[in-house]
Amino acid sequence: MARIVMKFGGTSVGDIDRIKNVARRVKREVEAGNQVAVVVSAMSGVTNQLVDWCKQMAPLHDQREYDAVVATGEQVTSGLLAIGLQELGLDARSWSGWQVPIRTDDVHGKARIDSIDTSEMIAGMERGQVAVVAGFQGIAPGNRVATLGRGGSDTSAVALAAALHADRCDIYTDVDGVYTTDPRIVTKAKKLDKITYEEMLELASVGAKVLQTRSVEMAMKHHVRVQVLSSFEDKPGTLVCDEDEIVEKELLSGIAYSRDEAKITLVKVADRPGVAAAIFGPLADNAVNVDMIVQNVSEDGKSTDLTFTVGKADLERAKKVIEDNKATLAYEGLIADSNVVKVSVIGVGMRSHAGIAQKMFQTLAAEGINIQVISTSEIKISVLIEEKYTELALRALHTAYGLDAA
Repeated sequence: MARIVMKFGGTSVGDIDRIKNVARRVKREVEAGNQVAVVVSAMSGVTNQLVDWCKQMAPLHDQREYDAVVATGEQVTSGLLAIGLQELGLDARSWSGWQVPIRTDDVHGKARIDSIDTSEMIAGMERGQVAVVAGFQGIAPGNRVATLGRGGSDTSAVALAAALHADRCDIYTDVDGVYTTDPRIVTKAKKLDKITYEEMLELASVGAKVLQTRSVEMAMKHHVRVQVLSSFEDKPGTLVCDEDEIVEKELLSGIAYSRDEAKITLVKVADRPGVAAAIFGPLADNAVNVDMIVQNVSEDGKSTDLTFTVGKADLERAKKVIEDNKATLAYEGLIADSNVVKVSVIGVGMRSHAGIAQKMFQTLAAEGINIQVISTSEIKISVLIEEKYTELALRALHTAYGLDAA
């Protein structure tokens, strides 16, 4: 007998028929002899509607009351699924975040989980009861409902799996696993049987939408085995696990891209100690996250060009922060470009194989694609290119690294 956490996203529980389909899937796991906890998102579109109502009521609303409103979406789904399971003859009950309780900090709207007390839930599961948990939420100090922000239901599921010492956390979504790249762009993309936490974390951080970064971080920290599966097809999925579980390690696990990039170049910045801190300090103070950074060599020892990337949504704010500090920074010009995309190749095999970067640069050069910025980590190489070359770059790299499906 295994203990399994099953998580279903918004599209998986989008209407009553789909919730009934989820109930049948859960019943199969119970009939296989497993203890099951289910984490659910709000029905697709519901959270957006609730958020919109809060904005209509007051653009600068109280985040605590905002959380009280938007958390109701998951509570509706959990109650409906519990009813559906009962209708199939199973013992089931719904749990809101505060009932478990899932305790969080007090950063409303994007709270982080501090602890989960699963003692009462485990007692019920050992009696054969299915626990249906509202994802995306917990209870903050002061007995206030708190929501976990983007990807919160995935995070809830992985955290609950860790607290329950579950054998596996199955995340059901509208895709049937993790692919070597976006199959909508590269038709020869292959589904991976297994991928390491580190590779999945890098893929999630550079644009892959299958799992949110926070949930992968938590899975890696607590060694929770996560399986990505389709809600709509009975197919094997992709297992996210420790590196030592993967016998045949591929050189690369995948190629990801992110269109959410904008480039800023500061022309002729004074080349002196403290300039970088003077630029990036105010950006950090204004919650602008900087990603890739490159600084040109100073020929005269007096000035240099500095290029960095920010999220597209932060571009105007970043420009304003820099322009407001122009007197301190002493640069001659600012050039902004949102017509860029970040393409990344990822794989644990990079640690032991040379020439990965060279192949990337040669492949892009052969296609006439200019590289604007480069950044690397132990298992990732990212380049910034003009957005119009995105699909060409993905297909060329996918073929060059031997990732095309036979």
